[in-house]
Amino acid sequence: MSHTVDTESAPEAAAEPPRPGYGQLLRTPGAWTFLLPGFAARQPFAMLTIGIVLLVQHTTGSYGAAGAVAAVTGVAMALFAPQSGKLADRFGQATVLLPGVLVHAMSVAALITLALADAPLWALFAAAVPTGASVPQVGPMVRSRWATALTRTPGTSALLPTAAAFESVTDEFTFVIGPVLATALCTGVHPAAGLAAEAALTLVGGLLFAARRATQPRPTGRPARGREAGGAASALAVPGVRVLAVAFLGVGAVFGGMQVSLTAFAEEIGSPGVNGPLYGVFAAGNMISGLVFGAVTWKTGPRRRLVLGYTGLTLVSATLWSVHSVPLFAVLGLLAGLCIAPALISGYTLVDGLVEPSARTEAFTWLTGAVALGQAAAVTVAGRLTDAHGARAGFVVPLAGTVLALSVLLSLQSRLLPRGSGRGTVRAMRHRETAAVD
Repeated sequence: MSHTVDTESAPEAAAEPPRPGYGQLLRTPGAWTFLLPGFAARQPFAMLTIGIVLLVQHTTGSYGAAGAVAAVTGVAMALFAPQSGKLADRFGQATVLLPGVLVHAMSVAALITLALADAPLWALFAAAVPTGASVPQVGPMVRSRWATALTRTPGTSALLPTAAAFESVTDEFTFVIGPVLATALCTGVHPAAGLAAEAALTLVGGLLFAARRATQPRPTGRPARGREAGGAASALAVPGVRVLAVAFLGVGAVFGGMQVSLTAFAEEIGSPGVNGPLYGVFAAGNMISGLVFGAVTWKTGPRRRLVLGYTGLTLVSATLWSVHSVPLFAVLGLLAGLCIAPALISGYTLVDGLVEPSARTEAFTWLTGAVALGQAAAVTVAGRLTDAHGARAGFVVPLAGTVLALSVLLSLQSRLLPRGSGRGTVRAMRHRETAAVD
């Protein structure tokens, strides 16, 4: 399933054979035991924000209020997700997941009850905090399980980039299904039905995923230590992780800005049901790009691919605010999705060379938390702009977020080179980066 792009010298081709594809990845022993329940358990990230926006906008009549409640949820997730990842590295994933999914289900139920009872906004904020803080970090946990499984199985280390691509595709497949499902339930069944379904999927999928203990990384029993920080207790102490976190903040700004602005746009044209399909097209572009990205053996390094993908995303985001046609929105949303996958996959691939294996889950959760934080800020700002000036103003938010993040990425991209590792996969990554610069 692999195809090669770019050409390199014969010595490099001999040192680094073509990377296997998805077929071999999915034959990794034990993979399916965590993939299937993990897919159901990661739905919250795709359904939660849009479910809150639709419910709170219905009960309050304000996109600003809806965006603010969703933002509180996102900020709580961004703050607590890395702590959840750190605890999972220390004590095991099941130990963190079991109480987490129960708290999340109860918190969502409380938020639904308060919203339908026309509770004051501060009460919705209070319920949004535990709702976001308890979102299970299944995506980072699955990525850590892939790294563990591929490390345990001889001769499969070359599959690590393929696993990163596969996980991005899986994430985006949830974003194809999640917003469409949440919108259909909220508009066709009941305004709270989307959030109720999210809580149910989280509970069932999370419990099933936690039960698969054999494939989880071995708990360290001690705080993880960042490589570049000289023993710092947090993966965020690694400079490269901080640069990636800023880049992922910009991606979150695209997600959040698109969700609120597309919802407002659908309302403005009198077709609220078109919101889910339009966002689904956006996510489908990400999924398609991820599939192709993982099936190619790239000879340019992940750092360069990250910059190129992010540049494309910024250029597409610059056009969204000026468009008013549903077909054109679909085309531009597809193009935006096609640019997001290379950025996300390259960022997650770089993590493996930046942090110690004992800090992988925490590092991954810093990145997913950054997406959530960027999404939270975006839904807040886009909600207020939409209330004041309409959907068109809300689409300025993805542009602003990507421009700022790209500026940081371009100025600090040297921090993304791996340091101090003797692992073969990291040596190969360093060699590709050097070749790309030359």
